[in-house]
Amino acid sequence: MDSHRNTGVHDMDDRYDGTPAQKVQYLAPKIQLLLDNINGVLVGQEHATRLSVVAFLAGGHALIEDVPGVGKTLLAKTLAQSVHAKFKRIQCTPDLLPSDISGVSVFEAKEGVFKFMPGPIFTNILLADEINRATPRTQSSLLEAMEENQVTTDGATRRLPDLFFVIATENPIEYHGTFPLPEAQLDRFMISLSLGYPKPSQEVEILDKTLDEGSFTVDAVLSEEEVLEARQVVKSIIVEQSIKNYIVTVVGATRKHPSIVLGVSPRGSQLLMRAAQAAALVDGRHYVKPDDVKLLAPYVLGHRIIPKVRDNRVSHAQLIERVLEEVPVPV
Repeated sequence: MDSHRNTGVHDMDDRYDGTPAQKVQYLAPKIQLLLDNINGVLVGQEHATRLSVVAFLAGGHALIEDVPGVGKTLLAKTLAQSVHAKFKRIQCTPDLLPSDISGVSVFEAKEGVFKFMPGPIFTNILLADEINRATPRTQSSLLEAMEENQVTTDGATRRLPDLFFVIATENPIEYHGTFPLPEAQLDRFMISLSLGYPKPSQEVEILDKTLDEGSFTVDAVLSEEEVLEARQVVKSIIVEQSIKNYIVTVVGATRKHPSIVLGVSPRGSQLLMRAAQAAALVDGRHYVKPDDVKLLAPYVLGHRIIPKVRDNRVSHAQLIERVLEEVPVPV
């Protein structure tokens, strides 16, 4: 990890304040260090790491549907360490109350006033583990935070940090005692993904790292200021009209597809474009390519559709891939 120690995390004097291309040129190497940091700890999950970083830089949130023990917590922790951010984890259960997340006001006898004690949501990176075990009321409190970047407690609205990113997880195997996320809640997640099991050789590497206690700690390679700057740069990434038309056509096709009863809303179009812009930045480009849209669509749009027939052999992402096959890619 020594190569990560002198990366100029707090040295912003040499940043580019010019064109989008110049800003991308400044940030791209730092973002690559961020990816390397996470991939150096989370073995065999390069694709999931990239998707998570895309959502992070785009200002969205990520939903990970997977079994326990595949590295979801490690991903969130390493991301937080890599950007010198505060990290909190919430274990969602049916008895978890909204106030357990947002915080409560406690009466201070000495001063004779109520003092607000902030909950775990007042952080930079929040891992909401097994979110579908929380009640709909508690889920909705997270919904407000993700959508508005604020929470309302005791009649007062309190802003969350400017850098706020939620990684929520679901266990797809256990359904007993769970509360499925409603469409409105799912729609707040920019990206939905699965980590999956590692290959045997990768699992051996994980065992090796387990013996080396220091291998799960990384140095910061980006500052909070640089992450917020990157989010602004993402918004300036060029999206040609042909790319916008492609996004609208793909989303429109989900509303007409014979296997889909409910297609993607306009919000899905917006988030797909923003995710594609973030992917371009990750790749060191100041413009979006059709492949950015095509590669991200299954992960941005998959959880926004409702199939006509539930078929465990065909995932939502695979349905989106079928839609993509029917839409011409702009040249």
